[in-house]
Amino acid sequence: MFISRRAALLGAAALSLCTPVFAQEASWPSQPQHVYVGFPAGSSPDLLARIVTEPLAEKLGQPFVIENKPGAGGIIGIQQMLNAKDQENSFATTINGPLTTAPRLTPSLGYDVAADIAPVTLIATSPLVLVVAADFTAEDLSGFVEAAGEEPEALAYGSVGQGSGAHLTAELFSDRAGVEMLHIPFTSYAEVTTAIIGHEIDAGFMAPSAAMQYVEAGKLRILGITSQEPFAQAPGVPVMAGQAGLPEDFRAELWNAFIAPADTDPAVIDQLSTDINAILDDETVQQRLLDMGWQAAGGTPEDLEKRIAEDTKVWGSVLDRIDAKD
Repeated sequence: MFISRRAALLGAAALSLCTPVFAQEASWPSQPQHVYVGFPAGSSPDLLARIVTEPLAEKLGQPFVIENKPGAGGIIGIQQMLNAKDQENSFATTINGPLTTAPRLTPSLGYDVAADIAPVTLIATSPLVLVVAADFTAEDLSGFVEAAGEEPEALAYGSVGQGSGAHLTAELFSDRAGVEMLHIPFTSYAEVTTAIIGHEIDAGFMAPSAAMQYVEAGKLRILGITSQEPFAQAPGVPVMAGQAGLPEDFRAELWNAFIAPADTDPAVIDQLSTDINAILDDETVQQRLLDMGWQAAGGTPEDLEKRIAEDTKVWGSVLDRIDAKD
């Protein structure tokens, strides 16, 4: 059949108009995305993931499905992400433990952080505060360090168990301040708080939100905060870094991050990082995080990679210290 030149040109024009549509449909994301969280629904890590993924889904035009896979302190969530990586729509949010201390504490981890994980961006951070009873003799951090240094284990502190964030933070503080404190483990922060108020122990590290109600009631006093910048949930509380003999780089925070399998397309990593940073810049999102006790963070994949390496080194030295004491 003979096709005129005019018909051929019209057909080519129609095809050219369709081509961008086809290309757009083939671009990422073209299917629902799955974000694995190693903690139960309603937990803080789960809520943080939803705060980020809800606007992310709206922006990218595909659902971001939260897959709660609780267990092993968040490790199972990362394992599940890696098991599903062949689907090319598998990501995770995680606290720092599974990326920093878990390789040391869990021999059967099932993944290598450097080889298997692609950092995307830091979502948020949450510091701890050092609390004492309201009538504790030392009025500030310098006085506390002086009292703790009078003799080994002159002061006792409580935590929610061996290897907990509060325990590791206290050991980091002791190491950097050059003191030795006695560790008394409890099963909950409520027990730690009661023991401090009742003068059974001298101090403890806990989340600002857990301490503030007792501070306002005149039962506890906060001596310092472990972030390097002031924290809005603990107004007026001085940072510990650079105080009472502590180094300027002293920092001990819980953090939450968005990660991907290592073989994820770099363009996807960059887009996710850019979009999540834009979400974290929103004042409403920042306030939602702050209400939960978190400070919006953000940053590049390289920033997160550096933070993982730094914290792995810091907490590794703390674990060495604990092992030596045992």
